[in-house]
Amino acid sequence: MAPRPSLGLRARLLFAFALLCVVTAAAVAGGIYVDARNAILQRTQDAAVRAMTSRLEELFPLRNPAPGPAELGEIAATVTDGNSSAVAFYHELHSPTGPPPGLEAPGMNPLVLDPRAIPPELRRTVAGGEVAWQRVVWQGAPFLVIGTPLLIADPGQPTRMSGIEVYAARSLLPEQRSIDRLAARAWLTGGAALAFAVVLALLATRGVLGPVRELGRAARLLGQGEMRTRIAVHGSDELADVARTFNTTAAELERHVKQLREMEADARRFVADVSHELRTPLAALAAVADVLEDEADRLPEPAGRAARLVSQETLNLTALVNDLIEISRFDSGVAALAPNEVDVAELVRATLRVRGWSESVHTELPPGVTARLDPRRVDVILANLVGNALRHGEPPVSVRLRADADWISLEVRDHGPGLDEAVLPHVFDRFYKASAARARSEGSGLGLAIARENARLHRGDLTVSNAPDGGAMFTLRLPRRAHDPDGGPE
Repeated sequence: MAPRPSLGLRARLLFAFALLCVVTAAAVAGGIYVDARNAILQRTQDAAVRAMTSRLEELFPLRNPAPGPAELGEIAATVTDGNSSAVAFYHELHSPTGPPPGLEAPGMNPLVLDPRAIPPELRRTVAGGEVAWQRVVWQGAPFLVIGTPLLIADPGQPTRMSGIEVYAARSLLPEQRSIDRLAARAWLTGGAALAFAVVLALLATRGVLGPVRELGRAARLLGQGEMRTRIAVHGSDELADVARTFNTTAAELERHVKQLREMEADARRFVADVSHELRTPLAALAAVADVLEDEADRLPEPAGRAARLVSQETLNLTALVNDLIEISRFDSGVAALAPNEVDVAELVRATLRVRGWSESVHTELPPGVTARLDPRRVDVILANLVGNALRHGEPPVSVRLRADADWISLEVRDHGPGLDEAVLPHVFDRFYKASAARARSEGSGLGLAIARENARLHRGDLTVSNAPDGGAMFTLRLPRRAHDPDGGPE
């Protein structure tokens, strides 16, 4: 399952800083905006109510408790000025809706309160004897409509309703412009804060990501085998602690790797020395074993069987020593190619013919495929693969040659049960024997490891898999132009 794409650390830090700034600026600017808006409107509203109330006090005592339209107009004119307009109601009657006398000149008072602009709920509240106000939008402009009932208060008598209601409308456009300017300033402040936060985030990411990138670079070098990689430590913060921890870990890792390499070199040198030292006594033992095997048929049965066993085990021990010497050459880096231009099909046939396998192995070898290879090492690879298939697999065993302009591939497969999935990753390990999937091997356990080393010496590879229709399949892939021992292409 492919990992989900994610933002880099720089992008996440920028996003976090920007989000924090936006949320903080929105909360602070929004709170200030709401408080200032409410304060402006409340101040305007209170001033308008006080002005209207003080002007209506001039009307008492009322000359006519049942005024007509003309008298209602005079009442409305009392609270009308250059910033507001009023209308008076007496039950179903109301004052004229035109401009009051003295304000007819164009441009002096464009505001004329239409009785239809008064909300019904406001009229019901005022008719109940309360002073009330409400902000409304009339003809696309904001207004503050204030309504108050005229009460009759005679000395010694309870206050009673006169039935007259006065409504004054004041434009809120100046306050709206002030609020809009306040909102614009809040947006500008938020934008400036956001820009500042982005700059701060860039500075912060530079300070944080610089050491992180340096740590990543050092970790990559350490993973590539540069054991002396260290990080410069600056300051005493958490990142400096991480750098010091990395340096300590790298130093310990370098020390352990050095010890392991020395132990591995000692082990390889010991194997190589022992293998070479065993060749001389083995040569003498092999000569004696040959004599015993020749005389085995003329010896009594227990002695003859022992002679044949000694001869066989001597051969096995000789093969093991030879394999150990060969693998030690690869470990020490002294193994080299002796490439020649060869006919690959003929090389495969010769390998099978020398070992008497020509009748047991089915081949698909197109003619005319040539390559510059080391024939001895390719013969070792093929002999190991075909021998394993004949011993541990089931017939038919086949060898198939394929080629293109740059590469050749040889597939060796059998039709047995194949290899267990748990065994496949370890097939080329040294001394590994797949006893769970194959019959018990009589070899050294180094054959496939040597085969792969020979393939890699050619700058090729050897792989294994299970064929779809059963059986194990080994694929040897080699370049058609081998490299010289000094590493340059031929």
